[in-house]
Amino acid sequence: MRAVLMRRNGGPEVLEVVEVPDPEPGPGQLLVDVSAAGVNFADVYQRQGTPPYGGELPAVPGQEGVGTVLAVGPDVEGFAEGDRVAWADVPGSYATRIAVPADRAVPVPPQVDPRNAAAVMLQGMTAHYLSHTSYPVASGDPVVVHAAAGGVGLLLTQLVKLRGGTVIGTTSTDRKGDLARQAGADHVARYDTFLDVVREVTGGAGAAVVYDGVGRTTFDHSLAALRRRGLLVFYGASSGDVPPFDTARLAAGGSLYLTRPSLPAHIATRDELLKRAADVFGWVAEGRLTVRVGGTYPLSDVSRAHADLEGRRTTGKVLLLPE
Repeated sequence: MRAVLMRRNGGPEVLEVVEVPDPEPGPGQLLVDVSAAGVNFADVYQRQGTPPYGGELPAVPGQEGVGTVLAVGPDVEGFAEGDRVAWADVPGSYATRIAVPADRAVPVPPQVDPRNAAAVMLQGMTAHYLSHTSYPVASGDPVVVHAAAGGVGLLLTQLVKLRGGTVIGTTSTDRKGDLARQAGADHVARYDTFLDVVREVTGGAGAAVVYDGVGRTTFDHSLAALRRRGLLVFYGASSGDVPPFDTARLAAGGSLYLTRPSLPAHIATRDELLKRAADVFGWVAEGRLTVRVGGTYPLSDVSRAHADLEGRRTTGKVLLLPE
């Protein structure tokens, strides 16, 4: 089989495609033929060695995908050869085959296209926990969604709208702004002007919540955009980590709240994993959640996929397709 191997940390050039032995499904595992693997900023952080996403090297990056079960290991119930499954938070997904822990595998409904399934496992469940758990959006809530044309941003915008919120989305270009509006964003602004738009839309009161996956370049304005006792949900750092800051700023801003959530903590149990995945797949199957696959790359083009994601040349979800 073929897999992407990373022998050292660095830029996209450290990713190489190599031949490796097929994995054997051990107890509690499924051997899966990979149809598509998701590319995420978490993979970029792993490649760069950014804590806590680094780890021992060499390593096969990637953590989500979809595929067909080829073999079932010992002590596995509920799965059979030929089943279509998806997964998230499973290391080593940039490969043509992978051994997936059965308790991390999610059955894919027949109504959901495999590529769409790969596109919504990590980012769809992230959008789910952000809008339903980190801050359960209520009808009429003014909400800021940063990077609203990105993979999470497009899905999160739709889920906020499903819950009745008013979305102020940030994007970097007019084309991305159009995509955010198509997803349901009520207002679209550039990163350097969104604070003014928030104040105008809310009559100076501020947003109930800011969902910030950008980080260093947006953090200060995200805090300033909040209403009294508002919440900043800081879930990613595509522009770099935020330097340490004085927590007295939260008091000065009006008793603000700050949280730094992660997907693994929100799918830690199988019941929670299945519930979130079922909700997301159900919305996709019903046509209530539209998935945008913004770019597909053959496994051999993995370096270009990373470079395009980092360079913000992509919208929606980026997928690797094993040849």
